[in-house]
Amino acid sequence: MLIRSRIVTVLAAAAMMTSAGCTDPDTGPVVVSAIGGPPALVNPNLKPVDSPTAFLLAASAQGLVRFDPGGQIEPALAQSWTVTDDGLSYIFRIGRIEWSDGRPVTTEQVAERLRAAGSRASRNELKPLLGAIQEIRPMTERVIEIRLKAPRPHFLQLLAQPEMAILRNGEGTGPYVATDVGGAVRLRPRPRDDQEEEDGGAAAASEIVLRGEPAAMSVARFQRELAALVLGGTAGDLPIARAAKPAAAALRFDPVAGFFGLVFNRPTGWLEQAEARAALSMAIDRDAIAAAIAVPDLTPRISLLPTGIAELPVPSQPLWASQALSTRRSAAAAIIGGLPDTDEPRTVRVAMPDLPGYRLIFAHLRRDWRTIGVEALRVGPGERADLTLIDEVAPADMATWYLRHFTCEVRRICSSEADEALAAARATLVMDERQQLLANADRLLMEAVPFISLTAPVRWSLVSPRLTGFRPNGFGRHFAGTLVAAKP
Repeated sequence: MLIRSRIVTVLAAAAMMTSAGCTDPDTGPVVVSAIGGPPALVNPNLKPVDSPTAFLLAASAQGLVRFDPGGQIEPALAQSWTVTDDGLSYIFRIGRIEWSDGRPVTTEQVAERLRAAGSRASRNELKPLLGAIQEIRPMTERVIEIRLKAPRPHFLQLLAQPEMAILRNGEGTGPYVATDVGGAVRLRPRPRDDQEEEDGGAAAASEIVLRGEPAAMSVARFQRELAALVLGGTAGDLPIARAAKPAAAALRFDPVAGFFGLVFNRPTGWLEQAEARAALSMAIDRDAIAAAIAVPDLTPRISLLPTGIAELPVPSQPLWASQALSTRRSAAAAIIGGLPDTDEPRTVRVAMPDLPGYRLIFAHLRRDWRTIGVEALRVGPGERADLTLIDEVAPADMATWYLRHFTCEVRRICSSEADEALAAARATLVMDERQQLLANADRLLMEAVPFISLTAPVRWSLVSPRLTGFRPNGFGRHFAGTLVAAKP
């Protein structure tokens, strides 16, 4: 009750702050409020991309391809492409598109940006997966080939992500032109007569005003009908949206996959033992956590990977996965009780953002761990912690995205044998062998216990009934060009 009271107070304050300087929703452009910082056309190879910036990049920069409203691949810079029968070569034909100075976009420029994304100095969040690229080769001024070391059936999903947007000198060539307007960004459709002729014409797109702001501000703006769309919601700020009591049809959830759980940091003391880390996982009532989040079709998860990924449809499960919760807790309590008395009482520090949904989840974890004799303390991001919350959406239906989170290059708790299996899987041309190697890496990592899975990530939006063109999808990406607000 106290948490809800605090949320309502914050929403009321945010509502007052949205009352001035707003676009008229009946006569002006579509107003989109994305949860996060101010939108900026950043270089994804240098800085991480949050929800407002991802929306801006997709609209005004674009990559070779992009996601349509349902999460399927459609043309962007590339007007067409072919994939060779062996799955090793992707050949793209670039549309007749120009930079703002009137010079054409060339395949040399595209190749340079794509190579930079996977370079040693790159900080692009997709970099670990770009090692599958063997070569990027301009074939003509408008045709470019990306050759892979081994087949990747879902490679286009990576190229559709905003992190793979093509920029030059801080500008893009997307279907929208971005200009700053008093703390927001106005997106105007870019004239593209030559491309429209080739594509057979395109429907008129709406102008958009994009804001990046905290969840409470976004929700308050939507409730006052000063925004048609709120994007970028997570399990952490979902209680803020629910406290505003929007219409049931307004709150939409993307059926995303990815990580929602706790990664172990550098292990010290009793957490150096894999069985102690496993005990923490065994004690958690995941059904109760999923029920508390209360998102349709959200299910508990124990495995590192979700089920159903083409490369690894049946992920490894721990030996205790089929046991009843009471049986697991008894075994976990025995493990904790049998550890050397070097740290009494047993404690774990858990780093997560200070948001109401995450606080709710932490309350469940603290209760669950007390049943096996472990106390939990919540700390802020960046503080010294034994465990850190990970809430990430998978950019593609690739097992390697999950497994490469736990290589010895990036994690203290890892498996050198799993790393070797991943390296071999990247190189093999035989899909059955690749699947076997990935399954072996998954099993080895499961035994190392670097991570505690809880469930899938949550991504929510608020959608006005006047807005058309919005559809939930498995990547949580929503393209500006499909959003149209109907006039009353």
